[in-house]
Amino acid sequence: MNYMTAMIQLPLVKDAPRERVRTPEDVSRVCDDLRGLAQETFHVLALDVKNNLVNRHMVTLGLVDASLVHPREVLRVAIVENASAIILAHNHPSGDPTPSAEDIRITRQLVEAGKIVEIKVLDHIIIGRCVDGSAVNSGDPNGRCFVSMREEGICDFS
Repeated sequence: MNYMTAMIQLPLVKDAPRERVRTPEDVSRVCDDLRGLAQETFHVLALDVKNNLVNRHMVTLGLVDASLVHPREVLRVAIVENASAIILAHNHPSGDPTPSAEDIRITRQLVEAGKIVEIKVLDHIIIGRCVDGSAVNSGDPNGRCFVSMREEGICDFS
């Protein structure tokens, strides 16, 4: 006879509370280490049902002015982390967080791909660089060093 045994592991201790990510400022704080990088990097923040940060993953490391991003890699991270929602974040080494046409195109593509697998894309934050406490070329009246594509109404995240 051939018997198979299934092993099930249950946690004995509840995980410590996770960091809640609610606002673009929260994302900017979590991704603050992207500000001074010389290359563009694209990150996915995987969130649970209460928008607590499960994990942050660098999906691509690009060049000084571009980073190749494909929905397959972005959504793989979300699926592996069992995320309910994700927030996209990347830096602009130039310091100017203004979204490019390519940033807008890929964001729209990722929002649509997320709908297929029922993972919400909540926002795409572009991290710039601050000089003397104000954003470089951002035109942001608040002097923030990032742009939230949701807040700016650049893409439809619904």
